Amino acid sequence: MTLDEQLDFLGKGTVDFIERNDLKAKLGRGKPLTIKVGFDPTAPDIHLGHTVVIRKMKHFQQLGHRVIFLIGDFTGMIGDPTGKKATRPALSTEEILQNAETYKQQVFKILDPKTTEVRFNSEWLGALGAEGMIRLAAKYTLARILERDDFRKRFDAHQPIAIHELLYPLAQGYDSVALKCDVEMGGTDQLFNLLVGRDLMREYGQEPQVVITMPLLEGLDGVEKMSKSLGNYIGINEDPQSIFGKVMSISDDLMWKYYTLCTDLTPAEIAAKKSSSHPMEAKRELAKSIIRDFHDAAAADAAEEGFRRVFSERQAPSEMEEVSLPASAEPQLLSKVIVAAGLSESNKEAQRVIAQGGVLVDDAKVSDPRATLDANSGKSYVLKVGKRRFGRVTFS
Repeated sequence: MTLDEQLDFLGKGTVDFIERNDLKAKLGRGKPLTIKVGFDPTAPDIHLGHTVVIRKMKHFQQLGHRVIFLIGDFTGMIGDPTGKKATRPALSTEEILQNAETYKQQVFKILDPKTTEVRFNSEWLGALGAEGMIRLAAKYTLARILERDDFRKRFDAHQPIAIHELLYPLAQGYDSVALKCDVEMGGTDQLFNLLVGRDLMREYGQEPQVVITMPLLEGLDGVEKMSKSLGNYIGINEDPQSIFGKVMSISDDLMWKYYTLCTDLTPAEIAAKKSSSHPMEAKRELAKSIIRDFHDAAAADAAEEGFRRVFSERQAPSEMEEVSLPASAEPQLLSKVIVAAGLSESNKEAQRVIAQGGVLVDDAKVSDPRATLDANSGKSYVLKVGKRRFGRVTFS
C-alpha cells in the first residue's frame, strides 16, 4: 500500500485521529511502529463490541508493526473510573491474573500470537515506588484532571472521588512513556486518558503518540452499546448457530457499521458490496465472516445451512433438546409444558408468546394461552417458541 492507502485502511471506522499527519510522518520513516492498547482485566468475557479495537490492532499488525496487548494488572488494582459514578472496588492480584489468562485465550482468535507482545503494566508502575509516583503526579495538575467529564460531574455533585482514582489517567499515560509508544488506541470513552499519555510523553521529552479512538458498537437492539448486562451482545465464544441467528437479527442499516468495524474489508470493498448485494445476502456473508474469525469456515457453512432450514424453510433443526415429562391422563397446559421443557422462563411469558402467535406445535400455530396438550404416555411433540427456541417433548 501507498502511505495514503495505509492511512485510509488504518483510519477505517475510527472516530478520533490525533493527529493523522503525525501518523503519516511516522509511517513515512519506514520503521515498524509500536502500537499499544490497554485492557482492564476486570471483565474477561469478550463480545463483538470489544473486538472493534482488537481488529484495528490486527490491521496495524498486518502492515508489519509491533503490537502490544497491555494488561493493566497494576491499574486494575485502582479500577478505571471512566464513566463511573462511584469508586470501583479494587481487584485482588489473583483475580487480575486469572482474568488476564482468559483474555489471552480469546484475543488470539483475532491477533497473531507470534507477533503480539503481551505485557503487564506492573512491570514499570510497580517499580516506580512512592517517590516515582510523586514525581509522576507532579507532571499534571488537578485542574486538568477535573476536566474529565465523569470527575467533574462527581465533583459538582459532591460525590466522593478517591485520591487513587485521580492517579489512574497518570498511570495509564505513563504506560505510553515506558513503552515509547507511537500509537495508542481505545474506545471513544478513553479519549481523555489517551490524551494524558500524549501530554506526559512531551513532559518526558518523547515524541507524542498518535491517539486513535474507535466507536462503541451498538448491540442487537441498534440503540444501546453492546453489553452483556443489556443482553444485546454477540459473544465470540458463542456457538456458530447462535452467532449466525443474532447477526441476521440486526437491522440492514446497522449491518454496514458491523461490516466496517467487525471485518477486515477495506472501505472500497464495503462500498462495492453495499451497491451490489441484496441486504439479506450481505447479512449472511457478514454472519459467516464473523463465525470464520472465531470458529472456522466449516462452522460458518453449517450455521448458514442450519439457519436456512429453521428460518427459510420453517423446519425444525436436525438437533434439538429432548425433554421427557411425566405422562398424565389429564391434558396439560401448553404454557406449563413450554416452561418445563426449558423453552420459556415463566408461565406468564409462555402465555404471552402463545397469545402473540409465536408458538408452533408440530408446525401448527397455537394462539390460545389456555391451550392444552394430550399428555398420555407415548405422546411426543416438537415445539417452536419464538424465533429460535426448539424442543421435543415426550410424555412417558
